[in-house]
Amino acid sequence: MMRNLDVSVLRSFVAVAQTGGVTRAAGFLNLTQSAVSMQLKRLEELMGLELLDRSNRKISLTAAGEQLLAYARRMVDLNDELFARLTDHAFEGEVTLGVPHDIVHPVIPQVLQRFSAEYPRVKVRLISLFTTGLKRMHARGECDVILTTEPDLGSGGETLAELPLRWMGAPGGSAWKHTPLPLANCRNCSFRIDTQDRLNAAEIDWIQAVESDSDRTVEATVAADLAVTVMLEGTQPQQLEQLPSCGQLPELGVQKINMYGGTASNGGFVGHLMEMIRQGYRTL
Repeated sequence: MMRNLDVSVLRSFVAVAQTGGVTRAAGFLNLTQSAVSMQLKRLEELMGLELLDRSNRKISLTAAGEQLLAYARRMVDLNDELFARLTDHAFEGEVTLGVPHDIVHPVIPQVLQRFSAEYPRVKVRLISLFTTGLKRMHARGECDVILTTEPDLGSGGETLAELPLRWMGAPGGSAWKHTPLPLANCRNCSFRIDTQDRLNAAEIDWIQAVESDSDRTVEATVAADLAVTVMLEGTQPQQLEQLPSCGQLPELGVQKINMYGGTASNGGFVGHLMEMIRQGYRTL
């Protein structure tokens, strides 16, 4: 008996594997949760295998599911490549997206992958810059869409999420216990001045151990346990960890992740990119 795999079903399977859950995958694919669940059930029935381990809160893959995932990704990518190669013969446009370094992950890569599949003739230019710089570029018309991290919402923007700021240091490090407290920040970091003000209000002595234009330099310094820094909760790289909440350092408040952009111009794809970003943040 001949059995054929449906690429749309494989796409849902890949999305569930990448996001770790049916709900998040459904939001990413713009489908209902029940539709994704039914597709997964059909796939397991067709293969005659259990592909997903549903015993835990977060869905994981079985051994058979891990094997299928590699093939499924290749088949979905080949499907998208085929359609792009045979149906797209002209350059359709360009969109410039600006995102601060610390919030590029986890949403933006998935959004760009989906956008590229739906708009293969549109070139996406991704700019990673600090919030104030991105807002200036947007005001000059140099960015079509920007994301920002800021305490309030500016005119013409919309808030996608709110995340607390946290103190970050080296795993098992002791820099946070030092007096004065050594800080590492980028010169244009929007969190820097408020952090210093909160330390002053708490009468905690501090020194600016590192002030750089490079996020990587700041991260390396903190990872070496030479200083501490502040980041949005959940955005820290693997070499850093959130410091224990022991009352020695002040609370840092909450920051908004905001989006600013134009209307659905340029053939509508800018508006569609913004909607994909909204959907990406709804599934966090």
